[in-house]
Order: sequence, then C-alpha cells, then structure tokens
Amino acid sequence: MGMNVQRESMATPIVALMLVLLLPKYLPVFGTVIHQSSDADLLAFSLNLEYLEAEFFLHGALGYGLDKVAPQLTKGGPPPIGATKANLDDLTRDVILQIGLQELGHVRTIHKTVKGFPRPLLNLSSQLFASLINAAFGREIRPSFDPYRNSLNFLIASYAISYAGPTVYVGDNPNLTGITFKKVVAGLLGVEAGQDAVIRALLYERREMRVMPYNITVAEFTNRISELGNRLGRGGVKSEGLVVPIALGTEGRVSGNVLSADQNSLSYGRTPIEILRIFYGSGDERKPGGFFPNGANGKIARSYLSLPA
Repeated sequence: MGMNVQRESMATPIVALMLVLLLPKYLPVFGTVIHQSSDADLLAFSLNLEYLEAEFFLHGALGYGLDKVAPQLTKGGPPPIGATKANLDDLTRDVILQIGLQELGHVRTIHKTVKGFPRPLLNLSSQLFASLINAAFGREIRPSFDPYRNSLNFLIASYAISYAGPTVYVGDNPNLTGITFKKVVAGLLGVEAGQDAVIRALLYERREMRVMPYNITVAEFTNRISELGNRLGRGGVKSEGLVVPIALGTEGRVSGNVLSADQNSLSYGRTPIEILRIFYGSGDERKPGGFFPNGANGKIARSYLSLPA
C-alpha cells in the first residue's frame, strides 16, 4: 500500500511535465486563446503597427510613404488605402516627418531581427478616421472628421495611433527570454514612448482649444478616443485622455494628464489580442476591419483569423 501511494505521488509531477511539453502553441480557455508565442512571433507582430505608423506619418508629412522612401521594406505588400499629404504648419510637419522616418528605421530593424512579412493592407482614409471619431462620440460628427484637413486634426488622429506602440512593447517585455529581443524591444519602446509623449504634449498645450467646426475641446476628443480604445480592447482602462478627474490624476493631485500611466505612474501594457480588437475596430480579434481591412499579418494575428467567429 505504501509503495503504491509513493508511486502515485511520483507520477503526478511526471504527468504534469509531459502535459506541458505536449501543449500546442495556443489553447482555447474559456472562449479565448492563450498563445505560447516565441520572442520572434511577438516582435514580428509589432511590425504591423510599425508599418501603420510609418505610412501614416510619412504620407502626412510628404504625401508618399514606403513605396517611394524605402520600397524594399514593403516586401511587396499592397499600398495603403486613402493615405495622403496633410495640410500641416511648418512645426507640425517637421515633427511628423521626424516620427515617420523613425518608424522607417523601426520597420528595418524588425526585418533585420526576425523574418518579418510583407506590409499588410492598411486603411488610412479620411473615411476610416471619420468612422473612428463617430464611434468614439457615439454619434455622427458633421462635417465628417478629416485628419488631413489641418495640423490639429492630424495630431488628434496621431493620438489614436501613437499610443499603441508603447503599450504593445510594455506588454511584450515580461514574455521575452532572449537578450537580443529584449535589447531591440527596449530600443523600440524608448522611441515609441517618446513619440507618443511629443504628440500628447503638443495636444496638451491646446487641450482647451475647441476643434472647429465641432466646438468640442481637444481634451474631450482625446478622452473619447481613449475610452473607445478601452472599450474595444476589453482589457480594462489602459488609455487616458489629456484631462482626467483629480482622483485619477498623478498622485491624486492634478487633473492634467500629459502622460497616460497607472496609479504608480507606470506605463500600461497591452497584449496582441487587445491591439487587434482596437485596430480592427470590431472589438474582436477574429473580425478584421478598421486600419487592417484584410487583417494584420504574422503568425499571431493570422492564427486568430483562422478561428470561427
């Protein structure tokens, strides 16, 4: 009897170890999917966002993007829909061009580090941004919001995009094991966070300005866009606008919120599944749309598209 008990107790950890070794790369758990993603998969996923940012900022500043600036980095992927030059003042154009060129470097770095993939089809049309703003306010905003109309509109549209980079890299960091990948992600995170901070600072300076012809303040635009992202991501509050109730401000002492961070002033992190829900505009990682009409590329994103909706 004693020997049987001892054998059973020894068998338990052995069976557990075998189950772990035999686990598939993703498992359905309570209606969701938990990915056992490699460092390369996680870094490659972020290439979708880097493509998006590179095309939006380069087109906004120059009127053209990677197809002209660095065609080899597109890997034959289709050109973006609706991207065009924005009517920017000199300072804003200077800043946006710098950011666009930085994103080009990010795309190149990721391709050098992992296999990568062709640029996905991107929708950067004014119609897409108009639908995003309508969803943020829960009503149709008239006339339709056009991100390319002027500098302020473009910065507001940039606000809707620039925050994704820092959150995805913060989310990736705890799951990385290789020193090379940690180094690359740290470098990407530093610049992406800086870009988001610059855009937020430019908007914060104008937070009480009313965006015409809507007579809605810049602060309310940012608050609504952040609330929409939180709803679609379904991961709790991980984005905050430029002005918050004092109780939610830094150390509960200020309502100004030039940087979005948690109660300890640490950056929020998002998972790939949350990013897909937000940038598809559907709240569902299995239903592409929004900025990615045909879905994002890479092993992680495509695995969700293969699941039944």
